[in-house]
Amino acid sequence: MQNGISGLESPSTGGSDSYRNWGGRTVFITGASRGIGKAIGLRLAKEGANIVVAAKSVEENPKLGGTIFSAAQEIEQAGGKALAVQCDIRFEDQIKNAVDKAVETFGGIDILINNASAITLTPAEQTTPKQFDLMHDINGRGTFFVSQACIPYLKKSVNPHILTLSPPLNLEIKWFGNHVAYTMAKYNMTMIVLGLAEELKKYKIASNALWPKTTIATAAVKNLLGGDALIKMSRHPEIIADAAYYILSKPSTECTGNTFIDEEVLALEDITDLNKYAVVPGGKLYADLFL
Repeated sequence: MQNGISGLESPSTGGSDSYRNWGGRTVFITGASRGIGKAIGLRLAKEGANIVVAAKSVEENPKLGGTIFSAAQEIEQAGGKALAVQCDIRFEDQIKNAVDKAVETFGGIDILINNASAITLTPAEQTTPKQFDLMHDINGRGTFFVSQACIPYLKKSVNPHILTLSPPLNLEIKWFGNHVAYTMAKYNMTMIVLGLAEELKKYKIASNALWPKTTIATAAVKNLLGGDALIKMSRHPEIIADAAYYILSKPSTECTGNTFIDEEVLALEDITDLNKYAVVPGGKLYADLFL
């Protein structure tokens, strides 16, 4: 963990069992129709949480798979209640509509997962204005305004958390040289995390970032980064979902302002055998960006 205002304690000292009762808690997840967002939704649904699936996909893309409706169905089969709501977080009216529907359906919002993100790993000369704007509109701007819309309801929660899928702020120049537009967009998300942690601590709202140690087997990794070869060197999204569960189960007053790495979170829960998460157990793993 880095940049911590306060950390994630080990199970023997955390004293947070009372916060692991998920019944009736409502989790708003952006980009939850597939991949990491859906995996987190399924994990928390098993604990009895209400899951708001806020994403763009209402018709299945054969390359990506999944819609808000199929994800909601899986979440309900896992034991939670689900609300599927179409939402493109580039547009404030759609954000407001999704948040309003979540509150109308479940009575409030206890946790926000900022998962939606766009990626284009192009050098400066090859990055188009459309690509640049898409990454910044979703990653930075979208994360900011979804968080803003949820804050009034998080203030009313007993144990409110914001968890954002973004990396630690690693200023080594190599992370800027190959894809500066994407690096800027992802680091914007993390700066929002840290800013909100400081701004919202008076309201007892936690704000943390979470990032994987290795690449994660998602459609984006397969289609945009490395195909089947990279998938075989990746871990399943469930490792992020389990790490998210442990972070979100901590008291919001004691765990905020961190940029967590999934492996470190699980280690503090005495989970060190991570072979079950590997696409190819025992195989070579590929380190994710920014680490």
